[in-house]
Amino acid sequence: MARLADELRLRLSGALALLRPFPGRLEFAVRLALICALTTLVVEIYQTPEPALTAYVAFFVMKRDRMESIVVSIVMTILISLIIGIVLLIAMKVIDQPLWRVTSMAALSFGMLFLASASKLKPIGGIVALIVGYALDLLARAQIGELATRAYLYVWLFVGIPAGVSILVNLLLGPLPRRLIERALAHRLVLAATLMRTPDDYVRADFTEAVSEGVSEIQTWLKLAGAEKTSPAEDIAALGQATASITPILVLVDFADRAPAESMPPSLRGKIAGTLDQMGSILDAGGYPIEIAIEHDGNDLPPLAAALLSDMNEALRCFTEKPLPDLPPLPEKAEGGFFLPDAFTNPEHVYYALKTTAAAMFCYATYSLLDWPGIHTSLITCYIVSLGTTAETVEKLTLRILGCLVGAATGIGAIVFLMPHVTSIGALMIVVFVGALVSGWVAAGSPRISYVGFQIAFAFFLSVVQGASPAFDMTIARDRVIGILFGNVVVYLLFTNVWPVTVAQRIDPAIAALLQRLSAMIGAISRARRCALATEAAAALGAIEQDLHLARYEPLSIRPAEAWLDVRRTALQELASLLGPLLLRSNRQPTPDQAIARRLDGLAADLTGGAELTAPLGENNLAAEEAGSTNRPPSALDGLVVTHLRGLEDALRAGDKGVAGHAPA
Repeated sequence: MARLADELRLRLSGALALLRPFPGRLEFAVRLALICALTTLVVEIYQTPEPALTAYVAFFVMKRDRMESIVVSIVMTILISLIIGIVLLIAMKVIDQPLWRVTSMAALSFGMLFLASASKLKPIGGIVALIVGYALDLLARAQIGELATRAYLYVWLFVGIPAGVSILVNLLLGPLPRRLIERALAHRLVLAATLMRTPDDYVRADFTEAVSEGVSEIQTWLKLAGAEKTSPAEDIAALGQATASITPILVLVDFADRAPAESMPPSLRGKIAGTLDQMGSILDAGGYPIEIAIEHDGNDLPPLAAALLSDMNEALRCFTEKPLPDLPPLPEKAEGGFFLPDAFTNPEHVYYALKTTAAAMFCYATYSLLDWPGIHTSLITCYIVSLGTTAETVEKLTLRILGCLVGAATGIGAIVFLMPHVTSIGALMIVVFVGALVSGWVAAGSPRISYVGFQIAFAFFLSVVQGASPAFDMTIARDRVIGILFGNVVVYLLFTNVWPVTVAQRIDPAIAALLQRLSAMIGAISRARRCALATEAAAALGAIEQDLHLARYEPLSIRPAEAWLDVRRTALQELASLLGPLLLRSNRQPTPDQAIARRLDGLAADLTGGAELTAPLGENNLAAEEAGSTNRPPSALDGLVVTHLRGLEDALRAGDKGVAGHAPA
């Protein structure tokens, strides 16, 4: 009983941690709520159909920065215009032929979902498939050509109105990409300073999440900031260098946190914390720090602390000042085509499109045969919750069901207690604003909880915003919630029983790729390249950890054994502990560590079935195998590297490497 209570307490504290504020969260939620409220105002004035769906689309066109929000809004408007044009041409042929109408609905759905899985249309392919399916569903309800045409114009307004409002609001209130870059870098530095000053489990969890997020989003903001031309080029270049430097600094801080307490004096930890806090304050104020150094006498420090101080000062020196290149830059990766490399060889793209289309068509047939159009939200739900693997789909629909229940309960409560007092459009806008504010706060969080926010908004809007007048019809709210739950059940049954795809099948290849990246990191001659590879490795660690977390959502029929998952969790812990010492040691070696690189490559080959593990690595043969070794005694860093590398080897030797539940080839 005590163990169960402790587990529940941990889960509750973890859930509450996901709702904690962070820089920019409230601003994002307020801006999103304002767009939803203004969209409601427009649809109520012009009395367009489906006002709830129109307001909900704002959640898809709204992004963190104003530039990306505007671009997405414009792209979505152009895309919906093209889609409606194509669907109108098809409708002219099938409006009087129910069989061909349903056939075209299924064919277009399959095609768009295949593109969503196998091409660069992935971020918006599912939304496009949803719009196409819903547009053809409207065609079935409007058998007269003129009514069908009007219905399609209204579908265009589903996207056009929130996109237009989003552009206006973001032009006036949206933050610049540069501001988001400064906030993100400052947030990471302050977290690192807090970890150095007062380490505890909550701070460590926030810090680990920040490191695993990587810098891909910040790099996107850098490109947008450069395109906007609202900041001097030298400022953007300095922030770009800071983005490239931030993860290596965080990796060194993580190493200091994991190192034995006696090897990291409190005075050094305090100096590091103070410096990082000052840097965060400068960034948060809109500037960028230069000429940074941690003033501390390295001669009085233990060897590990002295090595850390030296590397930390070097990383801080290059934080916003680009060092002189010591090697030619790495060749840029060639841009791929529109389709992914495995688009026409990997059957999982086809399986995903078939399963999602089958779920949507089953829901469509069900409410059509039952003459129960109120549950048409089941069709929409199928497109929203379907993802590539069973684990991701089940996690998403679990979060959606939770959000649906919360949103429906809130919406029904609003109908009972608030809507009788709503006598003007202003009052309705306030109700929508508050509901969107709460939903937006949740949706702005990590992927572990953001889906809940989306579904809270969906269920709340469907319950409260029912038409051109205040809503009191509990039946509409009931039917729409039933539709959401029914769609979730259909998707669950299909994705767990028909061609189930386990997330576990990509864990070992991801670990192997991470090992190869670490091998490349210690083999790189340039410090800049080692830092870049360390940044990629930290992001890869976070992605693998997320996949291990997702595996618990899979049904027992395809989920790997718990022992198999424990082996990978242990290996991931050793890899996380190895990254810092490996980077620190590599930066201090005159030549690459060929011995360690061979061990990492061997582990990667073993995971992918290319080789067997050789004898375990020890401190003596590490020194002997090093290129150019002169029988020097192993250092403290050598000992840490060997300890964690041996632990990694032992972990990967344990248990069966087979994975159950792969999709059929």
